Amino acid sequence: MDSFYKKYYLGVKKFVSQKIDDEGLVEELTNDIMMAAMVCRSNFNGDCNEFSWICSIAKHKIIDYYRKKKLKMILFSISDEFEEIADKALTPERDVLKNELKEEIKKTLAELSKGYKDILRLKYIEGMKINEIAINLKLTGKAVESKLIRAKKKFREAWVYDQKKD
Repeated sequence: MDSFYKKYYLGVKKFVSQKIDDEGLVEELTNDIMMAAMVCRSNFNGDCNEFSWICSIAKHKIIDYYRKKKLKMILFSISDEFEEIADKALTPERDVLKNELKEEIKKTLAELSKGYKDILRLKYIEGMKINEIAINLKLTGKAVESKLIRAKKKFREAWVYDQKKD
């Protein structure tokens, strides 16, 4: 097992570092990937070379990382630059994950009341400022801010995309 780890560790680390810019995270994911490969090594059937098999494990771990960590962080920090942040944060898996995320956002929005859905749409999809939303909805700026806070809270409560069900 020790020689297996030594044989592939640097190659896997280089592979991961091409996808992720954070050195500490690269180290952590590389160790997770190597442990997963060692645990599942008996499942390796030899259809490809061993390093390619480990890289496929790495791809899945990287996708899981973005799905569970980055997407949740991006979503709940909701900002006007959502698309720009998502584009920078996600690597080649970006399009698949982004489309999956958009579908889950649509499903979650559909569960909200019309008022909450409308205010979130105006703010985060149409990119309107608080005062523009206030004029559009015939409310005060403070009322819009309060309603927006409540709408985001309801959205978070309804959000189930990356939450495991027990």
